[in-house]
Amino acid sequence: VPEHVWRINLDTPEEAQQNLSFGAADRWWEQTDLTKLILASNKLQSLSEDVQLLPALTMLDVHDNQLTSLPSALGQLENLQKLDVSHNKLRSLPEELLQLPRLRSLLVQHNELSQLPEGLGQLLTLEELDVSNNQLTAIPTSFALLVNLVRLNLACNQLKELPADLSAMKSLRQLDCTKNYLETVPPKLATMASLEQLYLRKNKLRSLPELPSCKLLKELHAGENQIEILNAENLKQLSSLCVLELRDNKIKAVPEEITVLQKLERLDLANNDISRLPYTLGNLPQLKFLALEGNPLRTIRRDLLQKGTQELLKYLRSKIQAPGEEPQVTAMTLPSQSKVNVHAIATLRLLDYSDKQAAEIPEAVFDAVGTNPVATVNFSKNQLREIPPRLVELKDSVCDVSLGFNKISSISSELCLLQKLAHLDLRNNFLTALPEEMEALKRLHTINLAFNRFKVFPSVLYHLPALETILLSNNQVGSIDPVQLKGLDKLGTLDLQNNDLLQVPPELGNCENLRSLLLEGNPFRTPRAAVLAKGTAAVLEYPRSRIPS
Repeated sequence: VPEHVWRINLDTPEEAQQNLSFGAADRWWEQTDLTKLILASNKLQSLSEDVQLLPALTMLDVHDNQLTSLPSALGQLENLQKLDVSHNKLRSLPEELLQLPRLRSLLVQHNELSQLPEGLGQLLTLEELDVSNNQLTAIPTSFALLVNLVRLNLACNQLKELPADLSAMKSLRQLDCTKNYLETVPPKLATMASLEQLYLRKNKLRSLPELPSCKLLKELHAGENQIEILNAENLKQLSSLCVLELRDNKIKAVPEEITVLQKLERLDLANNDISRLPYTLGNLPQLKFLALEGNPLRTIRRDLLQKGTQELLKYLRSKIQAPGEEPQVTAMTLPSQSKVNVHAIATLRLLDYSDKQAAEIPEAVFDAVGTNPVATVNFSKNQLREIPPRLVELKDSVCDVSLGFNKISSISSELCLLQKLAHLDLRNNFLTALPEEMEALKRLHTINLAFNRFKVFPSVLYHLPALETILLSNNQVGSIDPVQLKGLDKLGTLDLQNNDLLQVPPELGNCENLRSLLLEGNPFRTPRAAVLAKGTAAVLEYPRSRIPS
């Protein structure tokens, strides 16, 4: 920073020395001290202690530089109300910062902070605090003292829990905890009576938080978690809610009580496991947007979903008058009712018993095959808990099997006998592992394991040389072995979005056959989102450049 910037209050400007005919009204430098200083988007590596020569500053903006530390003299700027040091390389904040008596806005997002000063709660006048996109693993307990805080952004850190003391922030209206590792929300948070917006996306929540006192809560964003059940009691507490965003979870059912949310304008339930909707949803008076794609809905045709919210609500309302139109299909349904399409078996070589919500495949379905060679089997969108044992009867001809959207938790040996299998779809199940016997599937070139419960990359996949496509998004995979992956020389597509990868191994850059590598939504810090957005070539080049020579 040029020296004369710090001395602007002290030194007479050059123009005054050249021309002495300034009237008193024109001599601005004698009338006011500098109150705002903007040094953003430069290449500053440090700030001078001379900043103390500008005691009248109310706003200092140094965002988007290369600062690794801040001068302790900042603590003397007692008029400072807004300090923006975001998008730098700060590893710590000076203790002197805590002495600023009038600070209202502190922005430190996108730095390298692993902890915050324990005494941060001394900034009693603070109304806005943004510490998102750092490496924080904990929040100081003194946060409870920030009773004037209105907006708090904790997104994109490494927080595993929130301190219950946050509930003391009686003025807080917006709390953003997106993309952390939260498994629960402390019950005391429910007493934050001023809270209007709560962001909990991309965490590890298994249920919606209970928020009985948050009577003003208007927006609750909890997409991309592992929520399975919508508790009717929890919904009843959220009477002011306008936006409820729950996409990309594992929700199985929507309770009738959702109709208590009379102010709801947006409801996003996309990509869950919902098979039926309460028709009373059509009676929500304010609802303008309803997203349901990616659910195994039985009672609503796909073309109806594509017609938009108003048509869908109209359809649901029409059903309220005429309930029970569609008989439920169960595993006990008689063969004559089980609707096996014999024509499809004979002419299309297709055995289809999908979208029936059946707990097992009726014997009549397999009996109908007879001597016909079946190439494609579709048993998706049922309630199967295991691979149907009689599938092995089709081993001489079947090459495409869909078992997605079921409740399968393990793969039996029968599947491993289907030697001609080329496509296997097991998405949206409860799988945590694959058996080593699957190594026998030498012709398998596409496998879809998205939305399961894998915590490790299934090692048997490294031994299937024909694999061209592995879809493993929305699991909890923590690491991959790039050396073994390179052995799959036909692999062109690898989707690992929304997993728990903490790093991208440099050797991944050697997997040069990969045409599509999808890594968004993982907690690693590098490569950054900007690199991911450039596509696979850039993503692979990034680790390649970091391989130790």
